[in-house]
Amino acid sequence: QVQLVESGGGLVQAGGSLTLSCAASARIYGSRGMGWFRQAPGKERAFVAAISWNSGNTYYADSVKGRFTISGDSAKNTVSLQMNSLKPEDTAVYYCGVTKFATFTGARSYDYWGQGTQVTVSS
Repeated sequence: QVQLVESGGGLVQAGGSLTLSCAASARIYGSRGMGWFRQAPGKERAFVAAISWNSGNTYYADSVKGRFTISGDSAKNTVSLQMNSLKPEDTAVYYCGVTKFATFTGARSYDYWGQGTQVTVSS
């Protein structure tokens, strides 16, 4: 059973930065990309960013464009999320996922998920 392990979450003041990392415990055949989603209390899991292994294209939610940067290594099935200029509304549990489909922004397209890492941004 492949597992995804996230790390790098924590508490940061508004305007600060954090880098999240995610690594798969084994190779995932057929993976077309990886992404990050987040879930705040009482809300649904929402798309944050994704990267396509085939094209190298990256995708971002409007709310994080210009502040977050996703990068990854397809051979290792690892992905990172550099988060700058953090805002209190970025507070959530962040999950990484692996998708075997070409639709990167929908949570239902993802087959594997990590356990999540908490990011808290204080004002």
